Order: sequence, then C-alpha cells, then structure tokens
Amino acid sequence: MRYTLADLAAIPDDPAEEERIRNITDEEIERAVADDSDAQLFWTEEELKTVRLVLPPPKEMISIRLDADVLEWFRSLGKGYQTRINMVLRHFMETRKSD
Repeated sequence: MRYTLADLAAIPDDPAEEERIRNITDEEIERAVADDSDAQLFWTEEELKTVRLVLPPPKEMISIRLDADVLEWFRSLGKGYQTRINMVLRHFMETRKSD
C-alpha cells in the first residue's frame, strides 16, 4: 500500500502510539522482522553471493522540442515526468532494436 504526503498528514496524532514507537527496543524490532514472513529474503545466501549491481546508463542533458500537449500530459502525471518520457523513449528503442 502506498500513501501520499496528504494521506499521512491526515492521520491524527496519537501520543500514546508515538510513545510506544519511541520505546521499541532493537530486540523487539529484530523479533518482529524474524516473525514477519514478508520480511524474509527472496534469495538464498548462496544466490545473494552471485548478485551484481547493474547501474542504469548515464543521463545526458539535452534540449528537445515536444508538442505542447504531449509535454503538458506528461507533466500532469506529476513528479518524475522526465523519467517517464525517458522510459517511453527507451521502450520505443528497445522494441525496434530487434527489427
């Protein structure tokens, strides 16, 4: 589940809950994580040894002319619109590489 800042701001303050959270010990946190099946690793220790970090290609700052309505639409999607434009262009490129 995801929350926006507005969602989080709308949650009423609960001093008792805040105090409980402040007083949680490291041992309690470790026990809660150990008991949470969602917190378990998706890979075995052996598989993790073979993982390698793959960085995205570097970005290059350019000037590009886009139709005003196209740019307005991407901007309307909110923060990260330039990344979305890049993703669309990358998808276009990847689907045509094999041609």
